[in-house]
Amino acid sequence: MSNDQKRTITSRASSISRAVDQIGDKWCLFILEEVFWGVNTFNELQSATGASRGVLNDRLKWLQSIECLRKEAPSNSPKRPVYHLTKKSIDLYDSGLMAIGWERKYFSMPELDQVELIHNRCGKSFWPVINCTACNGDIDFSEVFYRQGPGANKDTRQIKTRRKSSVPMLEANTARPAYRNLINLVGDRWTANVIALSFHRITRFDEFHKELPIATNILADRLKVLVNQGIFLKRPYRKAPIRYEYKLTDKGKDLYPYFLTLLQWGNKWCGTGAADPMILSHGPCGRDLVGEVRCDQCDEKLVATDVHFKTGSENFL
Repeated sequence: MSNDQKRTITSRASSISRAVDQIGDKWCLFILEEVFWGVNTFNELQSATGASRGVLNDRLKWLQSIECLRKEAPSNSPKRPVYHLTKKSIDLYDSGLMAIGWERKYFSMPELDQVELIHNRCGKSFWPVINCTACNGDIDFSEVFYRQGPGANKDTRQIKTRRKSSVPMLEANTARPAYRNLINLVGDRWTANVIALSFHRITRFDEFHKELPIATNILADRLKVLVNQGIFLKRPYRKAPIRYEYKLTDKGKDLYPYFLTLLQWGNKWCGTGAADPMILSHGPCGRDLVGEVRCDQCDEKLVATDVHFKTGSENFL
């Protein structure tokens, strides 16, 4: 078997898996968050993220290769290139807003608590919400149903080996930790995929293992992490031999809006040329589900250019 063959995995086609393969690494997510804040030179990004030069350079090259960042050398400072968002990465804005909402609900930090989201169109401080575009109703994952789409098949993907950093994500030196805890949780391919599968009512070790091409010890480790982080509740469903199931807690259920927006981004930007692998339907209205992130004050769809962030006396786009 060739080295290339050894470094591939095959699994059920999934837009979330494809999205996670592209931008699910912790440092990639952290870099994109900072560029959204307007931090866009190498030295600024290194200072903001705390990543080593090697790790930062590696992730910047990767994000350029998948067209999530565009590098430009200003004519007045050609040796200090800047990194800009692209249409593809700007479309991650919905996921960022859902991440901020989850982070603020479950974590309290002075820096985060001071961040205020302002919707320019209505001029009000707002909280992002996600609604069904067909019925305008709220989206509860327990009322979402799934069926195979025309693109349902198998994905064969390369296993990427990324350069590691000795700096733990939660210790990164940044003044704007908008959703650092979420990044630290979902910025791991296997952890993110386990959470995503739980929204399909999968609860047992063997069921997770059947869906994921993952070693049993790695799966056990990720399930332990999710229990320790309060995302899953572990409880026995058989006594002899003892077997456990992993149920989503309220904290885990509230991750659904983030994963729904990530799935929609994956459908749009991470496809292989085939149609979507999975179709979602919204139980209350019976229509195919498309989630739209809106301002809870005026009910308008939120777009990046119509929102600014305020913290203390500072404003960030």
